[in-house]
Amino acid sequence: MEKSYENVENNLVTKDGFFKINERGSTVRTEIFAGITTFFAMAYIIFVNPDQVAAGGGSGAGAWLVAAGADPGAMSKIWNSTYIASILVAVIGTLLMAFVANMPFAQACGMGLNSFFCTMFVSGAFFAGMDVITGYQSGLVLIFLSGVVFLLLSITGLREYIAKSMPDCLKKAIPAGIGLFIALIGFKNAGIIEANQYTFVQFFDFHGRIKLVGEEVNGEIFTAFDAWRACVPVLVAILGVLIIAILAKKNVKGNVIIGILASAVLYYLFMWELPPFDMSSIGQSFKDFAEVGFLGAFNGDAWDAAFNGPHIGGVFSAVMLIIVFCLVDMFDTVGTIYGTAAQADMLDENGDPININKSMMCDSIGTVAGSILGTSTCTTFVESASGVSAGGRTGLASVVTAACFAICLFLSPLASIVPSCATAPALVFVGVLMAKNFAKVDMDDMLSAVPAFLALILMPLTYSISNGIGVGAIAYVLIAIFTGKYTKKDIVVTVIAALFVCKFIFVTM
Repeated sequence: MEKSYENVENNLVTKDGFFKINERGSTVRTEIFAGITTFFAMAYIIFVNPDQVAAGGGSGAGAWLVAAGADPGAMSKIWNSTYIASILVAVIGTLLMAFVANMPFAQACGMGLNSFFCTMFVSGAFFAGMDVITGYQSGLVLIFLSGVVFLLLSITGLREYIAKSMPDCLKKAIPAGIGLFIALIGFKNAGIIEANQYTFVQFFDFHGRIKLVGEEVNGEIFTAFDAWRACVPVLVAILGVLIIAILAKKNVKGNVIIGILASAVLYYLFMWELPPFDMSSIGQSFKDFAEVGFLGAFNGDAWDAAFNGPHIGGVFSAVMLIIVFCLVDMFDTVGTIYGTAAQADMLDENGDPININKSMMCDSIGTVAGSILGTSTCTTFVESASGVSAGGRTGLASVVTAACFAICLFLSPLASIVPSCATAPALVFVGVLMAKNFAKVDMDDMLSAVPAFLALILMPLTYSISNGIGVGAIAYVLIAIFTGKYTKKDIVVTVIAALFVCKFIFVTM
């Protein structure tokens, strides 16, 4: 038995093995750690995605929709269905990345697109006087069609051609912009930054929490322990960043996953509580998934609503929505793949990611699969960079990530054990690592500097990778035209810029 195991491992790590682990300078142990790291960094999507798609299922953050008159049972069904679909699409999409592209990337439902999905198709259907489940399924129809377009572009090689035709300054700015975007997600998840009505954002207000001690808040006296618990996530996240940085400086392998686990332990110690476990809702989730989510995109009423429903606004609006989903997913994926591949030093001689077309095809298939299963657009996740920073270089890391998601299909409490403030340090640290890419931009040439800077800064400020790429592309084209630097090779980026102009005009997102 021991000899057999050694043969399997040797086959995995040899140059001629399927994953080519040794060839890419990694080990089985490192890949496993990287896969687990990626999972912990993006496990929040299992709960956040159904919350976004179904407006919290009519409870918590989505209670306003039920209060306005939406059927709580229908909203709960959409939440449960999306919960199961979110996990399944993550498993399918990530395994595709492992076995088709052999890349350490993970896929799941994209943030931003899921909330847009809810606004347009779920709450939009309710306020238009439609059944919310039909509205939900009409959205799946348009996601399905956008996924088919993605797939055709990938099969023909057009997606790869488009990606490689991007100006060099944007290729270099994209990884750095994604780094800032990832860090912003980490800061926000941990509460390190919070909203401020005068300055837009601010650092966590420790003093404000301390001042509340002894005052009445929500009908109860706010105690010193309440103030401490409010501060714990921020303290844990800051300590987590320092732990990872110290371990990285000392060249400790697995520094990111160690930092996540150490932060999780500190969180429960500081909060003086045990991790939550609740297995009661799993059966109902599968039932609702089979009833309203799975194959819901092929419901006849859903197709009619997708092109004629009052919440859509007609065929032209439906076509524009398909184009929008195409644009956002395409450039979110392009940006993520370029960013994480650059972080992993997995670029070819032209500065393009290896296996880029296969990666994009996996993304396309993932989106089609997601619509069939019952959830919004599937995309390559920026949090994959956390696994790359932990040493992931092959598809084996993706297999491990997919396995972790599959476990959560039946043991959902496992995914909620690690709080967001414990994964936030990994995201901030990845931001640090990816920011160095911007140093490669020629800041003396305004044709490079301005588009690159706009892409860099607008990714975090608009909370969208594709928005940053779009504005950067528009700026590049206009500057090139008015300075006489426009050439034939800029035709592709011009088309991209024009499409983004249409998106900004016709769609609020």
